[in-house]
Amino acid sequence: MRIDGSVIVVTGASSGIGRATAVALAEQGARLALLARREDALAQVARECAAAAGAGDRTLVVPADVSDADAVEAAARATVEHFGRLDGWVNCAAVTMFGSLLDVPLADLRRVLEVNLLGYVHGARAALPRFVAQEAGVLVNVSSLLGRIAQPHGSAYTMSKFAIRGLSVALREELRGVRGVSVSTVLPAAVDTPIYAAAANHSGRVPQPPPPVYTAERVARVIVRQLRRPRREVVAGGLLGRAFVLQHVVAPRVAERVLAIDVERSLRRDGVVPATSGALHVPGAAPAAVDGGWAGARRERRRRAAGLVAAAAGAVTVAAAARRRAR
Repeated sequence: MRIDGSVIVVTGASSGIGRATAVALAEQGARLALLARREDALAQVARECAAAAGAGDRTLVVPADVSDADAVEAAARATVEHFGRLDGWVNCAAVTMFGSLLDVPLADLRRVLEVNLLGYVHGARAALPRFVAQEAGVLVNVSSLLGRIAQPHGSAYTMSKFAIRGLSVALREELRGVRGVSVSTVLPAAVDTPIYAAAANHSGRVPQPPPPVYTAERVARVIVRQLRRPRREVVAGGLLGRAFVLQHVVAPRVAERVLAIDVERSLRRDGVVPATSGALHVPGAAPAAVDGGWAGARRERRRRAAGLVAAAAGAVTVAAAARRRAR
């Protein structure tokens, strides 16, 4: 897909990965329909997109709850009416919850699945018929590494992310033979976004992303690449993320235990934390921003610096060995 001039819907555009993706697409000239529950937050994102694009009237704000199939279909219709076509759709809206399966309220668990899974189903049902009719279009489903390796104390979220991968596989097979239509799945690692502050929490502890933590902008760049040149499934989490997936293939029990330990450590014991449903049912429990204050950018810079140091040390070692052999 040529991004410049394309019409792309981004769900979950008010914060986190969705917001970063909207701005990244605007920088490359895309025309955007921004979906989320908070109209005021979407208006902020629209202004950011206009500034990034250096042009106005290239964004459409569509307040919608993705768990409402009629609202999502209406958003797709409004997008086509406003821009004249639809070229891409990024399913990115997500909520999360912490707590053991036996402790969380069923209403909260159901809500996570309605947003994270049925929201993607509704997006696919709105976008794909239009893509098929015009023989062109890319659907990007944002899953997670937790869609490959299950997270304890977060069963609802990890169930939804496993299911998103399955949905993408099923859609690719159902669309086999249809020209010009692609479905890509993106698997982010832990990302610095406000989703932790907005989470439902029945664990009694304070959740935070387990290391390594990446920036939402890094994931956004991967999503933009998938819209431009879609692949079946791609990890957005650097070498460590891909290595973790490989470890799970080779030694699944070890990888699952490592993740369980990381999650246990990331749920801080800072006294008694009251139970909350967060932003599951009512939006606005967290700031409408790209990052969540977990220093993802600083941690990425540290990892890059460490990688450069390691590469330099390796080069010095190789050069020294070569000199010894020459003598």
